[in-house]
Amino acid sequence: MKAWIDLFSTDYGLASLAVIVFMLGMGVFFYRLFTNAMNDSAEAEKNKPQ
Repeated sequence: MKAWIDLFSTDYGLASLAVIVFMLGMGVFFYRLFTNAMNDSAEAEKNKPQ
């Protein structure tokens, strides 16, 4: 319980929380970026004239 209190009430805890949230957001961003790029590439390959 002390760890949760430290996470939300101290300056180093809030900085750690900010880094955790930023990294999760960055993971979601890169996942969407790469999956969209793969889907676009597959679509372009499928529509490429022979």
